[in-house]
This record gives sequence, structure tokens and C-alpha cells, in this order.
Amino acid sequence: MPVSSVLPRRALHAGLFAAILLALPPARAEVELDGRQASPESIARIARGETLRIAPAALARVRQSHEVLLAAARAGQKIYGLTVGVGLNKDRDMVDAHGQLSADIIAASRRFNVGLLHAHGGGVGADAPVADVRAAMATRLNAMLAGGSGVQEHIVDTYARFLNQGVTPVMPSAGSLGEADITLLSHVGLAMLGEGEVIYQERRQPAAAVLKATRIAAIMPFGKDALSILSSNAYAAGMAALALDDLARLNRATQLVFALSLQAFNGNVSPFLEDTLALRPFPQTQRTGAELRRLLDGASLWQHDAARPLQDPLSYRSGVYLLGELDRSYRQTLAQLNVQLNSSDDNPGVALDVTARSARWQERQGYVAGQGAVLPTANFEPLPWVLAFEETGLALAHNALASAQRIIKLNDPHLTGLPRFLGTPNSVHAFGAMEKPAVALAMDSKMLAQPVSLDYLPVAGNIEDVATNAPAVVQRVRRQIENAYLLLGIELIHAAQAAELRRAQDPSFTLSPPTRQLFDALRQRVAFLDQDRPLTGDFRAAAGVLRGLP
Repeated sequence: MPVSSVLPRRALHAGLFAAILLALPPARAEVELDGRQASPESIARIARGETLRIAPAALARVRQSHEVLLAAARAGQKIYGLTVGVGLNKDRDMVDAHGQLSADIIAASRRFNVGLLHAHGGGVGADAPVADVRAAMATRLNAMLAGGSGVQEHIVDTYARFLNQGVTPVMPSAGSLGEADITLLSHVGLAMLGEGEVIYQERRQPAAAVLKATRIAAIMPFGKDALSILSSNAYAAGMAALALDDLARLNRATQLVFALSLQAFNGNVSPFLEDTLALRPFPQTQRTGAELRRLLDGASLWQHDAARPLQDPLSYRSGVYLLGELDRSYRQTLAQLNVQLNSSDDNPGVALDVTARSARWQERQGYVAGQGAVLPTANFEPLPWVLAFEETGLALAHNALASAQRIIKLNDPHLTGLPRFLGTPNSVHAFGAMEKPAVALAMDSKMLAQPVSLDYLPVAGNIEDVATNAPAVVQRVRRQIENAYLLLGIELIHAAQAAELRRAQDPSFTLSPPTRQLFDALRQRVAFLDQDRPLTGDFRAAAGVLRGLP
């Protein structure tokens, strides 16, 4: 049986596509953080090791926010995490400024801050990967630059120096319920104190020694510094940014593989024609239909084939809806996460250049005349984007199950008119056993899609009586994304095999240019299956091709 030469080549398209896939990433400028325009992509770039710079306007907001905080303390306001304790200890006076910030008061505040970091360093589980910790730090730094935290400028400078000099605190990966990752992020503050361990030059080392070697001064936390370092959702949100950066590429891969698979199956385009979708005009479904029509333009699939059934199995026929909902949920989740990344989730939060809305006590407490306000908040609550992530997980699971079904359908000669299990006269079993890993991946993604944001118990003296399990939600979606690349790789290999077999039956069979490019990219790494061979390496290679899509 001939291999990829069976299909006519479009050398120009294939060459360009291969060049994109194999080229090294272009040199990029520093990532600028300004507290307002961070994206999953920019967080992911920093997580992967790129350097950053801080916008001057953002530093000005940091200084202003700190001044508002100090003014509120001088005014005798009770400030959570500064003058009083945290959690159930909010009724315990810790630091009393008495209208001044004397040396004794500053020293007392520093002792309280260090104690706060010590008291919250209790994460569990394996160490978080370096990329996840860097993503958390970049996320927290950008939120501080929004101006709502009240930290000293020295604190944000230390975040930037840690990231730019490749100093990564050793931080546990578990122990957060998703209402601020306090037991995990405290380890960032401890490393900045020169305590605990860090990863530096790919080695685990004492933080104190690395600070000395890199000439990074240990922080001297004061005011609300410690609370701002440890009390945020930056760990979960940082991982969420990495997930969405990956998901943007996965969405593209899913559409391309589906388009190639449909051609290999010899399916119908009627379900996503413009007039068809106008009969029930869900906006996202219509947009996805337009994209599928573009991806299939130039394919012989559009021509009459007497052997083609009138209607396909639903894993193909409903594909426009499955793909559309994955894209819609991604866009919705991205919008919610962008709010999280570019705003303050501090409690209390510092509001700049605001005045009391009325003379009512509840509306004027915390305000500093002419400067702003220090306001108790529930802005650490991540439910808006956590629920969006859970919906994305459901969309991923629906697409995973459909992909597994399409693989099974491609193996069925009664549906395709192709050899059983896409074999050749030289094969024994071809892809017959390969339905099992596909279904296993799909079932795992189905399990991971089950909601976990409701699974919690009250803690902290019964004060923290709701939670979201944000880190667990995001980690499950990330596992689903990993599964999806492997599963789509298996479908891609099946679809490419079927396309070659179909071309052998019908010399007029032609793939569309975009799917032809994907086919050629696969064939550079995975050969046509003429004789049986172990396929584990092929499946990994196919997933790699999809991960390399621009």
C-alpha cells in the first residue's frame, strides 16, 4: 500500500506549514506588566522564563495605594491584617498606630507581618512545578500593580527581581480551598524573607544563600505587605492563565482534526451550511459553522458521492455544536479570567481617588479625605471564573467523548466503506485495539468534568463557610487539555490513514488546503500504517504536531 504519496502534494503549503511547526520561537521583547492589560498569554510567557518590566504608571499607583493605607492607619481605622488580626482573629488588636507611625509601631507591624507569613506556611502535597509558581507570582505581581493592595514598592520590586533572575520559591501544590491560596502563597513571602528553599539555576537551594548570590535584598514586610503576599487567588489564577493559553491552541487543533476526520469519513457538510444554521441561529454555532466551511473549502467532499449516506452519526453531524460550545466556553472563561488577572482581589482593598458616596456610616467608613479608601471586601471570591472553568470542563468532556466515537466510526467498514480497522493486506489487526486508549482518555476526561466547586467544609472558626476549590477545578481542566491532545492525536492518525485508503479507492479524493497541511505535518513524523507496529510513539508524535500548531 502506498503511503503519503497517495495524496497529491501542495508543496508550497506543506513547506510553509512545516517551517512554522519546526522553527524556533522568535525572539520577543520583555513582557510589560501594568496591572491592567495582562493576558493568559503574557502570564504564560513569564511562566516559561521570559523577563518582565513594570510600567512606570503602575509603580505610581503602588506608591499611591501604600500612602492611602498609611493615612488610614494614622487616622485610627481598624484595618484587617494590619491593625487587627485575620480570620477569626479579626477581633484581636495587633498594631495600634495611635495616630502616628513611630519606630515602635513600625517594628510591631513588621513582627506581625513576619508572624503572619510563618503562620500560613502549611501547604501539602508535591512541590508545584516551577512554571506554575512563576505564573502565580506574575499573576500576583500584576494584581498588585492595579493599585488595590497597598504594599510597599519594595515588595513589587522583589517579585520582579525573583522572576527576572530565575529565583522560584519552593511551594507546595495542595492545601487551598479556593478562597485565597493562603497556605501556598505564603511560601513566596517566606522565600522573600530569605527562609525556606528556592529553585535557582535548576537546583533546589536555601533561599538565604540565593538571595545573597543574586544580591536581592530580603523584604522587610510592613503594614499590609504579608497579607497581600499570601491572601489572593494567584496560584489558581496563574494556573488558569496557563490552561487558557493552552486551550486557545487546542481549540484550533480540535477544529482542524474534525475537518480532516469528516473528509476521511466522507461525511456531510449540510449540518453546518449557512442556511442550515440560520434555522436555529445560536451565534457561536454560526461562527463555528463559518470556520468549518473555510477549513473545508477546496475539498472534494463538497462534490456528489452516491455512496455517501444522507446523514452521519451524531459525533460528526453535531460537530458544529460541540466545537462551537468549546469555543464559546473558552471565550467566556477568558473574559472572566481577564477581570481576575487585571484587578485586585485583596481584602481589605485600597481604592484610589474615591470619595464616600453618602454620609451613611456604612458608606463612609474607611475613606481618607482626598486620597481614597481602605475597604473590607469579599473580592477574594473567585466563583465567577471558577464556574466558567467548570463549564469549559464540560465542553471539553463532550468533545472528548465525540472524538472517541469518531475514531470508532472510522474503524467501521459498514459506515466508511473502507477496510476494517483501516488495515491493509499486510496488516494483522491494524487499529483494532486502538479504540481502547481513545475511550480510556475520553472516560478520564468525563470523570474530570464532574463539578468539584461544591465540595468543601467550613473552616477558620466557621467564618470561611463557603469555598470553590479553585485550584482543583483548574488542575482538572488542565488534565483534560492534556488528554485532549493525546485523543485528538489518535483521531488524527486514524483520519490520515482513512484519507489515504479513500484516495486509493477514488483518485479524485482531495483534502482541503488547511487539512492537507495538517496531514503533511503528521506524515513528517508518523508514517502510513501498512504493517502492524507499536503505536505509542506515534500517538505522542501526533499530539506533538497538534501542540506545535501556530
